[in-house]
Amino acid sequence: MKITRLYETAKDTSERISEIPFADRAFKPTGWIPTTLTLKPSEEHQKFEGFGGALTESSGYVLSRLPSNIRQQAIEAYYNPHTGNGYRLARIHMNSCDFSLDNWACVPEKDETLTSFSMERTDKYISPLAVDVQKAAQNAGSSVQFLVSPWSPPVWMKDNGDMNHGGHLLPHYKDLWAQYFVKFIQKMAERDIKISFVTIQNEPAAVQTWDSCEYSASEEGEFAAKYLGPALEKAGLGHVKIYIWDHNRDLALERLEESLAVPGAEKYVAGLAFHWYSGDQYDNIKTIAQKYPQIDLMFTEGCIEGGPRDGAWFSGERYAHNIINDLKSGCTKWIDWNIVLDMQGGPNHVGNYCDAPILADEKTGSLHFQSSFYYIGHFSRFIQPGAVRLSSEFFSYMTPATVSGHLTDEAETLAFRNPDGTVVLIITNRTEADLAFELKVEFSKSEKNTNLISDWEKARTQGNSQDAHAQPEGSSSEGTTSVYLSVDAANNEPVYLKIPPRAIQTWILEDK
Repeated sequence: MKITRLYETAKDTSERISEIPFADRAFKPTGWIPTTLTLKPSEEHQKFEGFGGALTESSGYVLSRLPSNIRQQAIEAYYNPHTGNGYRLARIHMNSCDFSLDNWACVPEKDETLTSFSMERTDKYISPLAVDVQKAAQNAGSSVQFLVSPWSPPVWMKDNGDMNHGGHLLPHYKDLWAQYFVKFIQKMAERDIKISFVTIQNEPAAVQTWDSCEYSASEEGEFAAKYLGPALEKAGLGHVKIYIWDHNRDLALERLEESLAVPGAEKYVAGLAFHWYSGDQYDNIKTIAQKYPQIDLMFTEGCIEGGPRDGAWFSGERYAHNIINDLKSGCTKWIDWNIVLDMQGGPNHVGNYCDAPILADEKTGSLHFQSSFYYIGHFSRFIQPGAVRLSSEFFSYMTPATVSGHLTDEAETLAFRNPDGTVVLIITNRTEADLAFELKVEFSKSEKNTNLISDWEKARTQGNSQDAHAQPEGSSSEGTTSVYLSVDAANNEPVYLKIPPRAIQTWILEDK
């Protein structure tokens, strides 16, 4: 196995996903190197489908106020696979969300026939952005899959008479709300935007000052089984996959099991969507991946809250930490929040300002690319759709540059094998010093066990079979032994590498 390319982004440098010579980061140690990064190509896990962002009304509005060439620059920066981050997913909100200019709905006044269903607000900023995003991807030989999520039904469908402050969908409108989904999906198709996924409700356990609606886990399961799933099927939209939860990792496992306990829910619930705002409860996601391999796991929202962080470095590091651990836990799709916001972190109709990977200055007509944009790009530009995750891990006896003296999660790693056979190895270093390590590649002597590949679509059709489960990370197939091989561009000597402080690297390896 040979290292062929290296890309790096580092704080206090000009390097931004910059290709640098391998020799610049290789060295011959003069003393003991206590840190080892081990790549295990024989241990395969889930397939990954791609990255994306949210095309909110706020993002569309901000982009509409920029010069047309700058607007196109932002779109290409995300969705062009050759010159940008190569996004292949996009999230759209049905009715308003907090990142809208105000509360609105496609049927604002009571209309139990939905004959007044209007796309006027959606067509002002959201649909044009979705069309242009899709066009940018297609012109570069790529494609985009779209996810639709509602924050709230119209006020007349809710028990609190308010799109904000939680409340519940009135029971006698469950069927009509399912038809609302159908109508929106059909209207988007008329605009050449094919919807592939829906979530039942954004953050169904939260009562927010902005657009929100509460569902219990059993209510989500019931809505999928009795209303939304059958409605989609009847309308010829059975290809649209239904995801539940769309909220934080902390309750993901509990909510999934309660929803699946509803009779008929297993037929229609294709996956679970989750956010990062409750913290690092990755074990919940990992448990779902291992226990319910038929359930797809899609990350659908995360951002730095509390306003914009123009020029901050920690934001990129937070994204990398979440991406690495979500993907190591079994996530197959990863969607960021707003693709673009203004310099205030909005607009947001309740003042819930946040950061985004690109901030736009409407006064100067310029784009401010944040560290998060480049950190995401180290994953999204190189991990191809259909790539299979490989086991990789750091081990260190001691790390002088950390407070505890140990590595903990100050350096992390992730690896994938692309369909073309290339291996993508991503490394982060959040310490304030160079991190030196030996790179080892551990191969199994036996043939690769293809049963270790967790294909969630296959698992859905086969059920909870033995072969559908991914092997726990770090374990070996029975009856096999392992040998350690070094990696070097020229010979088989040990390879020692380093990553600068506060940096991320993407290494491309090939079998040669």
